[in-house]
Amino acid sequence: DVTLYAVKAILILDNDGERIVAKYYDETFTHLKEQKQFEKKLFNKTPRTSADIIMLDSMTAVFRSNVDLNFYVIGSSNENEVMLNCVLNGFYDAVSTMLRKNVEKKYLLDNLDGVFLALDEVVDGGIILETDSTNIISRVAIKSNPLIQNDDLPLSEQTVVQVLQSAKDQLKRSLLN
Repeated sequence: DVTLYAVKAILILDNDGERIVAKYYDETFTHLKEQKQFEKKLFNKTPRTSADIIMLDSMTAVFRSNVDLNFYVIGSSNENEVMLNCVLNGFYDAVSTMLRKNVEKKYLLDNLDGVFLALDEVVDGGIILETDSTNIISRVAIKSNPLIQNDDLPLSEQTVVQVLQSAKDQLKRSLLN
């Protein structure tokens, strides 16, 4: 069963097992109540183990803990753990860089918009797009600042706001000349 849809969910939970960031990519958990129950069960199983890969409810979970946060990437039971770990490390490293190595709940909440942008750059609809933290950070920087100069960026790398701003600037220049 080879499929592009490798990731079922990406989660960030605090030290109490409460959700900070959660993005589910398939229909395994359709209701909020089911998601919260799964997250609680996952959190309760992970602190007592030293492994960074666990099996839970016929799913593979890779995780990483830091200070007061727990990062999780969830895949199906037959998913490649190395690939899921690459997703986890790429996302974690990108978040760490955005937070200037202060990967703590307070700083994460202060920069939640950037964290969600990074999440969207890593996985889309369960399909892994990027695992290199440097590429993730550069794309987040482009998307989070629409006022940067876009003349040297390819059109495919620009957001709609950036394209419109660039077209507006070019129109101004042509009218003024």
